[in-house]
Amino acid sequence: MAVKAGTYRGMTAEQRAADRRARLVEATLEVWGRDGGPTVTMTRICAEAGLTERYFYESFDGLDAALTAVMDDIAAQIAAESVAALAAAQGGPADRVRAGIGAFVTILTDDPRKGRVAIVESVSIDALRPHRAELLRQFAELAAHEARELYGDQAWSEPEGRLAATMFIGGVAELVTAWIEGTVQASPDDIVDAATHHFTATAHR
Repeated sequence: MAVKAGTYRGMTAEQRAADRRARLVEATLEVWGRDGGPTVTMTRICAEAGLTERYFYESFDGLDAALTAVMDDIAAQIAAESVAALAAAQGGPADRVRAGIGAFVTILTDDPRKGRVAIVESVSIDALRPHRAELLRQFAELAAHEARELYGDQAWSEPEGRLAATMFIGGVAELVTAWIEGTVQASPDDIVDAATHHFTATAHR
């Protein structure tokens, strides 16, 4: 008990638990995000992380909880980096929009595992569909908010803005899906260009 309560190898019990959870989240991303790989299971995640099932249940109450944690981590990274890029960009609305969308697309294309699990694979799991839909709704709300900030009096009213933002986010998700699945010939820059054009054309009167 003394070891559990105190430090071990320079880490407290809480730090060790957090480290194990982080390893499991990364392992879940790796197993779930493999292109054409085996079905994601708790056993495969534990093997990838080098941890036993005991430690899996220390962090998650089941496989769906681990998958949800991966989705939430990706969504949080997208939100933080997109808003930061938009705020730091110089120039007019189009330049700022391009910066924010560029950060969004870069996360999903530089590490295709993230695009695959967040946009493609999560649709195939019944238990995750409501959570995926909620994350897309949150991104639509964020897009609508940024449109009001960028375009001021020229922005759509709040109900109209939500409709436009929902169509925008859905369109970007479908475009990234097509890129990941290889059904559209485009580079990440092409995706950014198309998404920027759509947003700047539809996010205001």
